[in-house]
Amino acid sequence: MNGKLQDKNFDFLFQAVLTLKTPEECSKFFDDLCTVPELKAMSQRLAVARMLSQKQVYSDIVAETGASTATISRVNRSLNYGSDGYELVFQRIDEADKDGE
Repeated sequence: MNGKLQDKNFDFLFQAVLTLKTPEECSKFFDDLCTVPELKAMSQRLAVARMLSQKQVYSDIVAETGASTATISRVNRSLNYGSDGYELVFQRIDEADKDGE
């Protein structure tokens, strides 16, 4: 795990998230945990990461998500030099989509 996130509170948060089983449970939990702007920011960054991983250009990402170019650059840095968390999630979502077809 990333050294910045080694803390008993982070561990408890991640453990809590891993107990959630459905999108509805996630919605309830994150609605209680986060403010609307926090949820919007996280969902926007995830959408930006997905679009970047699909090789979409900044102008299209700005138009579709409303993210600033600074946010897009920050997410791009995470995709290129981060912990590969986005890629892991995208692979699992793609696998689940294929299994569901």
